[in-house]
Amino acid sequence: MSQVKRFTILQMNDSHGYIEPHPELYWQGDQELFKTAGGYARITGLFKQIREENPDGVVALDNGDTIHGTFPAVNSKGNSLIPILNKMAFDAMTAHWEFAYGPDHFKEFSSKLIYPMLAINCYEKASNKLVFPPYRVIERSGLRLGIVGIASNIIDKTMPEHFSKGIYFSLGNQELPGYINELREHEKVDLIIVLSHLGYPHDLKLAQEVKGIDILLSGHTHNRLYHAVMSNGTIIMQSGCHASFIGRIDLQVEDGKIIDFKHELIDIDETIKADEEVELIIDDLMRPHREMLTTVVGSTKTALNRYRVLETTIDNLLLQSMAYASGINLAFSNGWRYGAPISPGTITMNDLWNIIPTNPPISTCEITGSELWEMMEDNLEKVFSCDPYQQMGGYVKRCLGLNLYFKIENPAGKRIQEFYIDNEKVYPEKVYNACFVTSQGIPERYGKKRKSIGVTAIEALKLYLAKHSPVTIELMNTIVPI
Repeated sequence: MSQVKRFTILQMNDSHGYIEPHPELYWQGDQELFKTAGGYARITGLFKQIREENPDGVVALDNGDTIHGTFPAVNSKGNSLIPILNKMAFDAMTAHWEFAYGPDHFKEFSSKLIYPMLAINCYEKASNKLVFPPYRVIERSGLRLGIVGIASNIIDKTMPEHFSKGIYFSLGNQELPGYINELREHEKVDLIIVLSHLGYPHDLKLAQEVKGIDILLSGHTHNRLYHAVMSNGTIIMQSGCHASFIGRIDLQVEDGKIIDFKHELIDIDETIKADEEVELIIDDLMRPHREMLTTVVGSTKTALNRYRVLETTIDNLLLQSMAYASGINLAFSNGWRYGAPISPGTITMNDLWNIIPTNPPISTCEITGSELWEMMEDNLEKVFSCDPYQQMGGYVKRCLGLNLYFKIENPAGKRIQEFYIDNEKVYPEKVYNACFVTSQGIPERYGKKRKSIGVTAIEALKLYLAKHSPVTIELMNTIVPI
């Protein structure tokens, strides 16, 4: 008689270096609510409790975007997080922003973890060989589990060039069936778990295309899935961001088939007992930076967040600061998803580092109206493409000094209906002065006479807040769907 076997999968995705509890945004009806959430010590405590309940039946996986996004993460290039991550004891991870410090650094970083970095789609340019192992086989509750990793495929396409020096990325959909077959036929696994950082829309399409995936852990797009999704026989979950949530799925397996499962999105709040050892590690890590990070640099009358696709209050603060520092009202930055909200009240240096942890220099350029139109059409396609595989990044590019009206449902290159700069229609041949941060703000193929103004983004934020606090930052209808 066959035996029902039980095991649990725990997922952390897109934690972005938020090692401590922090403000998080929730919704209740039409209201935005702010509560304190997250923290790696709490997550470690939760993992420890669940492992004690089922010592041989827990799999913990990290979808990546782990070692970049906050001051302690970026300041140490992720290295300060190694002792904490090893205490958390994941079984595998995959990656995206981990490549921000360069592939060589990430390879060295990965070698210091007690668990493997997995990617079937990251290759060396010189040899076409995989940079990391494609999969790992582990045993839990008497089951052989094959874990396959897929890194973000946009690293060499939309991210700064140094992210992918000497390497390149495929989508992974062509390679995946072969690895599934290898795991089934040669490794004799009972179940296939895919650990992906492609994004939720990509992963839904991937599950439809590729047979044989039992569980797919999705990352990159920060979806809070309160209920796991079934697609083509595959169970799919994604678990928010900023370490504010952990996904848990409890499975029952009989004769190599999942016969039942229960999914939960766990809110990492004050009811979860923190691991004391990890708390001490974090306290030691943060002690040299506390005074600087808690320094008050201004205040806000309005709550600020980065949780909207088209325009956000946090990014409007950043853009207004860039315009103030450069003297140029037309401003652009990338549509980053990460960045904890800021409640009404004081703004600290820690908040500024959360807004833009790369702290890039502000640059200026001359750009024509036709270039601006093409740049924004390209960006809208990367966000709203009807083909998930052509979606290439975060939210819509953040803009100041313009008003753009567009049709989401239109095909590539045909979305923009109206485009104004300083309340005047954009003229194709007219040359405009613009300021921006990073090559994601204005890609290098657009504009001329690019130069730095010698002021970084965080310096600009400090200058603006010193002059204008308390600030009131509102949405300005810069990007409007019609």
